[in-house]
Amino acid sequence: EGPQPDAGGLLQSLDVSNNQLTELPAELADCPRLKEVNFRGNRLKDKRLEKMVNGCQTKSILEYLRVGGRGGGKGKAESAREENRKKKREKRQKKDSGDGEQDELEDVSRLLVKVLHVSENPAPLTVKVSPGIKDVRPFIVCCALKGVNLKPGNALKRFLSAQTKLHEDICEKRTAATIATHDLQLIKGPLIYDVQPPGELKIVPLGRKEIKAKDLVRQLQLEAEEQRKQKKRQNISGLHKYLQLLDGKDNYPCLVDAEGVVISFPPITNSEKTKIRKNTCDLFLEVTSDASLQICKDVMDALILKIAELNRFTLENREEDSGSDNESDALCGPVNLNPGQNVQQMNSPLVVEQVRVVDTDGNLKVLYPSKTDLTTVSSLLTVIR
Repeated sequence: EGPQPDAGGLLQSLDVSNNQLTELPAELADCPRLKEVNFRGNRLKDKRLEKMVNGCQTKSILEYLRVGGRGGGKGKAESAREENRKKKREKRQKKDSGDGEQDELEDVSRLLVKVLHVSENPAPLTVKVSPGIKDVRPFIVCCALKGVNLKPGNALKRFLSAQTKLHEDICEKRTAATIATHDLQLIKGPLIYDVQPPGELKIVPLGRKEIKAKDLVRQLQLEAEEQRKQKKRQNISGLHKYLQLLDGKDNYPCLVDAEGVVISFPPITNSEKTKIRKNTCDLFLEVTSDASLQICKDVMDALILKIAELNRFTLENREEDSGSDNESDALCGPVNLNPGQNVQQMNSPLVVEQVRVVDTDGNLKVLYPSKTDLTTVSSLLTVIR
């Protein structure tokens, strides 16, 4: 039996060093006054947790336990979180289903998505997963989405805001999953989902110059400290608030293109190289997690639904094009000079291209979207398979 958390929330320090503990209870993370712990000299199965313990990283240990890490399978806290996620999914589905009212909706009000199967795609993208990723951030789901219109008015701004909201909500502040969105035309496949040491992983983060991952993390830590000093409070914003998700990791996860360029460094940032701009029509979507594959799929379902809603909103609310972001002025699809054709345009489906995730031997690990994906996310979404 491991140490039992203090029920009254009065526990401030805990020393159970040099025992035979193999795991730690997740409930310790719920002790609000616990500031000092010593678990050294035990037999913890989780090597990542053991490294934090040996480094006396109390805050990191408690945060790790809070998101479900304990070394002996899922803790009660993580099981409760999964149950909570399940309830949220069911609540969204119930909200969308209504009382049969959806059956009376006209076709024009439905959101259409067409799935392009790998077998029908002349040049499908593939993501190969390296063996080392299983100990760092093992789960990834990807797909391509074509026919997005981000050019008019504030369409791009709405898209980025929606992604931020998903990170706060269904992604649970990136502790459950992280989304990365790329310009598909700038992707060079096949891709590799890999791990690299912090001192070797190089990326050009959004809005920054090329930098090694360890230097980026250090830079963000310094910026976070400066934020705290200026605002005189503990809460910090931006990428800085996700740094604790990397605590205790010897290697960092990354998505690498065919030219060896890192295009994504979850859960922190993706690359300037594949940045989405106003003239971007086709997207490459990526969701990663260290919690479960199902969370990745749930988040991807929600992301595609949100993009379909935003696309519909853009078509219904005709805004002036607000420049080309210094890029080509090419529009997504044919220019519609007849406003009377708006209904037909609204019923033009987004195309979701399946992406295979395979191991190093080419064996299939994940295919998204499969037959069971995008089926329960919303009754307003019609999927053409």
